[in-house]
Amino acid sequence: MNADTGDANGKVVTLGGVGGDSHSVGLIILSRVLRRAGYTVRYAGIQCSVTELCEAARGADAVLVSNMDGHARHYLADLRDLRAELCGDGARWYLGGRPAVSVTDSTVAELTALGFHRVFLGHVEPAKTLALLAADLADTTPGPAGGRAYRAAPSRRITVRDAVERSFVEERDEVLHQWRTGHEARDLVENAEVLLRRANFAEAQHKADRKGELLIQPRTGVDDQDDQRALFHALRAAGADVLSFQIDSLTRNNAYAQIEMLRKGAAADGPQPHLNGYPAVNHGARAMRRITAEFSDVPFQVRHSTRDPRLLAELAFAAGISAFEGGPITYNLPYFRDYHPVEAMASWRYVDRLAALYWRRFGIVIDREFFGVLTACLVPPCLAVAVNVLEALLAAGAGVRSVSLGYAEQGNRAQDIAAIRVLGRLGREYLDRFSYGDVAVYTVFHQYMGAFPTDTGKAITVLLGSAETARLSGAHRMMLKSYVEATRIPSAHDNSDSLRLARKAIGDAGGAAADTAAVDAEEELLTRETRALLEAALRLGEGDPRRSVAAAIEAGVIDVPFSPSRWNAARTVSIRDLTGAVRLADTGGLPFPPDLVAFHRDRVRHRLRDERRPLEQVVEADILDIARGRFASWPLRMPAGRQFPSSERGESRP
Repeated sequence: MNADTGDANGKVVTLGGVGGDSHSVGLIILSRVLRRAGYTVRYAGIQCSVTELCEAARGADAVLVSNMDGHARHYLADLRDLRAELCGDGARWYLGGRPAVSVTDSTVAELTALGFHRVFLGHVEPAKTLALLAADLADTTPGPAGGRAYRAAPSRRITVRDAVERSFVEERDEVLHQWRTGHEARDLVENAEVLLRRANFAEAQHKADRKGELLIQPRTGVDDQDDQRALFHALRAAGADVLSFQIDSLTRNNAYAQIEMLRKGAAADGPQPHLNGYPAVNHGARAMRRITAEFSDVPFQVRHSTRDPRLLAELAFAAGISAFEGGPITYNLPYFRDYHPVEAMASWRYVDRLAALYWRRFGIVIDREFFGVLTACLVPPCLAVAVNVLEALLAAGAGVRSVSLGYAEQGNRAQDIAAIRVLGRLGREYLDRFSYGDVAVYTVFHQYMGAFPTDTGKAITVLLGSAETARLSGAHRMMLKSYVEATRIPSAHDNSDSLRLARKAIGDAGGAAADTAAVDAEEELLTRETRALLEAALRLGEGDPRRSVAAAIEAGVIDVPFSPSRWNAARTVSIRDLTGAVRLADTGGLPFPPDLVAFHRDRVRHRLRDERRPLEQVVEADILDIARGRFASWPLRMPAGRQFPSSERGESRP
């Protein structure tokens, strides 16, 4: 059996993810591959509890569990007991993804002991998964339904309503009591004094913009305080312009008690786990202040994807950190299965009001950045730009004075350059339209955020070509990747070396040139697409950005491909066209005029005719082939010496 065919004999496979991490793309692809091979698939989604997995496993022949944040031992400690109670032992259980942060000789044995027949510590190709399932289930017959029937959670509509505006003082008291370190952020005057002694993030962006410089920002987060300090020193020495605390996935789910247990070595068994980022809430503001004090000339940011970000924001600002990433769309639809958009907007409004408070009382600008990367896989640029603009309007409405709009490189240089340009231009235009002309707007270029190549040479190719595109785009800041992204958590040396390579590529980009005609055509196309989304959203919300966000998600006007959220419409399907640009094979409920729909349909038709294979296989290849190293150069070129047809290049106008 291969990835295209197979006789599954009616067998049932349960598929689900555990943990705080949000990576759902691999599971969605695997579910498509399994269905194509003839299996009945129960897709439970991500962030499942052990109980939910066991309930979904009733009567299944195989259960495939993914954990991507490295804390499988923590999440699955009760699996053996709950399996016996809820679903029996008839199925074969598999664990994959990246289930361990650090790997030793005993890791596989320890994870197998949780109740798995097979354990994989890294990426497994879909074809290999199918081959293993075929071999393991060859002598079994489809299991009986057994016990209570499994039913997936029903989808729910979004109720568009106004959130009740709570007293900020009352809410703040509640937030600061969420964890024992909260009291360290209570004194706003003390916090402001710390912030005033630190470099300001928005000011650094403003100065770089005036000089025409591109700031380089590495992602950095480790669990130990001394290790985090050492990492910052290494990156600063390598030339990092700004630094960031990258937060661990347990903090993202507000699991502070679990972090405390893990960090004290009180886990049930096995060695003390290492977190996959910096647990800022557990360390507290005072600990972070000691770090930021050592780098008072370098601005800091917190990057996270936290479900309830309010306490993290309080502690970050109290620590002298003047930039905070995230928003109710960009840190919801790509990251959480069941997080109501109205609830998300309420939490993020608190963050924006807090940032605005520092401006009103102390004249301190807190920059708010929005994660336009979304799911990072084949994201149509129009959706990335539209959600950035909507979140910028929400933040500005709460009094924020500086916003950074983010976009993740997709691989077609003309499209990526156009996306950054449209992002800045429409961000400015819509803020002005709503009378927020005093809000500064900056753009952030994320180096390719999909699965990186495992081959080091290919990874360096992406790193260098991406840095060159960032420079050509005119972005204000570039989020750096490392060339070991696919194989291990980058060390200080890995990050520093990647930073030096990227800086050299940025310098060399001064002699490079983009295809002006292709960029202009993509910019015209993207402007029309994004305006269609924004105008439809604002009509639905009667001009109120908060109502517009909820209504647009409910109507499918905002529909993020490969989102794990139950609130997402999940109708859009994206692939690359013959130029490597991202197009829509299914526009779903996106309110495009007929000529734009026809344009996407035509581009997709050309690609499918050229490939001569089904749409799902092309989507799968577009997501996985870069990780496999199946590309000739970066920006993307066709493999094996094939070139894009000249008739297709640079002709983006519908």
